[in-house]
Amino acid sequence: MEEKTRCSWPGDIPIYLDYHDNEWGRPTHDDRELFELLVLEGAQAGLSWITVLKKREAYREAFDGFDPAKVALYGREKVEELVANEGIIRNRRKIEAAVTNARLFLDVDDEFGSFDAFIWGYVDGVPIVNHWETQADVPATTPLSDRISKDLKKRGFKFVGSTIVYAYLQSIGMVNDHVVDCFVHRELLDGKDGSAI
Repeated sequence: MEEKTRCSWPGDIPIYLDYHDNEWGRPTHDDRELFELLVLEGAQAGLSWITVLKKREAYREAFDGFDPAKVALYGREKVEELVANEGIIRNRRKIEAAVTNARLFLDVDDEFGSFDAFIWGYVDGVPIVNHWETQADVPATTPLSDRISKDLKKRGFKFVGSTIVYAYLQSIGMVNDHVVDCFVHRELLDGKDGSAI
């Protein structure tokens, strides 16, 4: 079987390879998935993404499948329970931010009809396709992530600095930052991403 050419960052770690091959950079329009990735990208701040990925299933269980309507109702008792949960990143500020962001996520949903409509509206529903030769070429922030970060902060969202937001845009497929010789980059260009845009 022919070995696929990929971006270098997943290395040979199976969970990382699966995320790279099947999720990262592929357009996501499901509000629950959009909320999940918003929480996880915020949880990643100061840590490696592999740390978050390894805890993802525990997060799904702890955060009611990332249902924003349920997370928005979490009170002090539930926050304490989450802070004590060894399966997730036990950072109180990040956990409280997830609850705050769930409430604001629902506000955006009310205002725009869906969070999907809001976030993808920044690119008129069409992913930005970059053509980076190497991983070193990929930026940490862009004017777009600066703008979205500013907007989210103005709305009260937490853990949404420009670097986190740019990682979020990559993860939900609003930005295709797979390097040009990566097979996923080609699949996305050929429209084989499985998304309905």
